Amino acid sequence: MTSLTLKRLSVFALPLATFAALSTAAQAQEWTPTRSIEFVAPANPGGGWDTLVRTVSRVIQQEGLADENFAAINVPGGGGAVAWAQIARDSGNPHKLFATSPPLILVPLAGASRYDHTDFTPVARLITDYSIILVPADSEYETINDLMTALEANPNLSVGGGSAPGSMDHISVAGLASAAGLDASSVNYIPFSGGGDAMTNLMGGHIEAVVTGAGEAVGQLGEGSQIRALGVSAPERIGGGLADVPTYQEQDIDYTFDIWRGVMGTPDMPAEAVAYYEDLFAEMLETDAWRDASEQLGWINAYQNSEEFGAFLDGQQEQFSDVLSELGLLRQ
Repeated sequence: MTSLTLKRLSVFALPLATFAALSTAAQAQEWTPTRSIEFVAPANPGGGWDTLVRTVSRVIQQEGLADENFAAINVPGGGGAVAWAQIARDSGNPHKLFATSPPLILVPLAGASRYDHTDFTPVARLITDYSIILVPADSEYETINDLMTALEANPNLSVGGGSAPGSMDHISVAGLASAAGLDASSVNYIPFSGGGDAMTNLMGGHIEAVVTGAGEAVGQLGEGSQIRALGVSAPERIGGGLADVPTYQEQDIDYTFDIWRGVMGTPDMPAEAVAYYEDLFAEMLETDAWRDASEQLGWINAYQNSEEFGAFLDGQQEQFSDVLSELGLLRQ
């Protein structure tokens, strides 16, 4: 074979290889669901995960963004650990997603789950929410400082939340107490299986207050409500249905706490499925229906794609390890 022939072959080989690579990439991007997507909220109805799952599912359907339905499924227990164990056994399933937030980092660090974020596939971070402290409408506590003073005077008084000990709600109220001058480890935090259960116990008089996500509380506040908000962990007041709720900082407690929320997939979810969901959620965040829902719930868009979200989760694990260590809750 002559050198001229070799040169001609090499000239044609590159475009063919490039074409093959482009064809493979195109096929990866063309994946779409072939049946309904199971969208898991790892808690009972009424909590932050449930609110995210149902809001996302509704907006996607309302805007016609996907051909298949997103079916909301509640799997409560263990502050998320029961659902994570089930999902971990469904490796590679591209038709199963779950809502996530700081408990995916905190619960394993506290030793309450054998699975952590590294066992699953990051899909996208969607929003940032904030914590809010709620009391019954007829409570004697008028401000967040009233509640902190009572907790300091009587350590037996309890604050409930919808996540496990050492998890999101606990860390939020412990940090608040510390910023208010209390010993964070002295807070009598009572965990419930979800925000809905915590609210039931609040109204039953079994706990003094509830710490929960602002987004999941907004629908229960307002004129004639049986509950009242003492403060929110945002750096400034939230709009929508929470415009009248003062921040902790307004009440001279220099403390903020944000609750990121996103979506994860099964272990080893195919890359083409991840790419599909990344694009779907990015498109969803730009819709009018999502903007309206976010404004009402006090959510702030904070989109990250799969790679960015994964790196963010690694950073959160390092940060929360330090917090739990200070509280004496880090698994050794």
